[in-house]
Amino acid sequence: MSCGRVLALADDLSGAAETAMALRLPGRLVLGAPARGLRAAGGSVALPSSGESVVVDLDSRQLPAVDAARSVQTAVAAGAFHGGVLFKKVDSLLRGHLAAETAAYAAGARGVVIAPALPVAGRTVRGGVVQLRGTPLHMTEAWRAECRRPPRSVAHALSGVPTALVPLSVVRGPALADCLLAHLAQGRQPVCDAETDDDLTLIAAAAYGLGPDVRLLGSGGLAAALGRLLARTPVDGRAAVPAPHPGTARRPLLVVAGTAEPALAAQIAQLAAVGARHVPLSPGELTLAPTGRLDITPIGITVVSITGPVCPASSRDLVTALAAAVADVARDSDLVLTGGETARRVLEALGVTQLWPVDQIHHGAVHSLTPDGRSVVTRPGSYGETDSLLRIARALRPEPSHLVPSSPF
Repeated sequence: MSCGRVLALADDLSGAAETAMALRLPGRLVLGAPARGLRAAGGSVALPSSGESVVVDLDSRQLPAVDAARSVQTAVAAGAFHGGVLFKKVDSLLRGHLAAETAAYAAGARGVVIAPALPVAGRTVRGGVVQLRGTPLHMTEAWRAECRRPPRSVAHALSGVPTALVPLSVVRGPALADCLLAHLAQGRQPVCDAETDDDLTLIAAAAYGLGPDVRLLGSGGLAAALGRLLARTPVDGRAAVPAPHPGTARRPLLVVAGTAEPALAAQIAQLAAVGARHVPLSPGELTLAPTGRLDITPIGITVVSITGPVCPASSRDLVTALAAAVADVARDSDLVLTGGETARRVLEALGVTQLWPVDQIHHGAVHSLTPDGRSVVTRPGSYGETDSLLRIARALRPEPSHLVPSSPF
């Protein structure tokens, strides 16, 4: 099997960008509509060439479960190509339609090896239970913005999908591949414990060695393990699609923050302390579509965010309204977009259907280019320390005259 090409599927855009960087191959991000599967704008099929990865954001996390499953099934069918690797990115906090999408992804394969741990973000799996910095997921507030309660285990999140636990002792032992094969032969999908990146490397290598009809499903941590594995394997040398060159125009920098994470306020405050302009919009203001009063700092940084309490049931509508509110000013700006849903809705409003990832500023904060050379940084809402937005802004605007206290922009 040639291993120099990867097709990866994700349920939101920030996760897709994280996966693209983790795979370590030149690649593209495709904003695929669920009904179109892998078909990008203009109807062309976006499949990877040798030496390339293509990561498709199916935008399925907020769909009904049956539609999310259909989007995965359509994409897998359209992307079944000889000699490539399939990877399914899932949220390390188990959000989204994990059971429905896993069942669809497993159809037609010998099975799926599952490893949702993301050690770099403090998210591990032991005894089949996701731990967030040592605390079981269902005992944390990580699902505060969801309309459901968090699952007590990975198996619980995969209700309806036959699974079998692969404990840490087996992951680190000599018989991991045999264990995976035994569970798959019984019709059960192996769910692997993992606490370190080395654990994920062992899982990726064992699953990969079983052949292309055993598929990988996991977090960006498992994608990185697959990337490390492929980096050691030669490819045939064909050039991948080149990324656009960054534009030379001096643009404003627009930060659009649609996440409900409590840490966001402190992240915005650090930017404001060095001169960024903050435009907070309440849910009530967004329902009035305040595009007429929204403006941005011409050569500096503007942050637009949702403030005040947000009902989880209305969050999608509010993010769509936020994207509409910033669309006009975003067209001529470089962008920082926090939250996968926010990123997807803003880029849709701008008509952007492909991105080329070029760098990772910190884990999960991926710098990509649009076809016309503008910068777009995507970041999951739950990622990043207090200085996350400041670090991103400094990476995009490295001139010493910018991003210092009391800077006039």
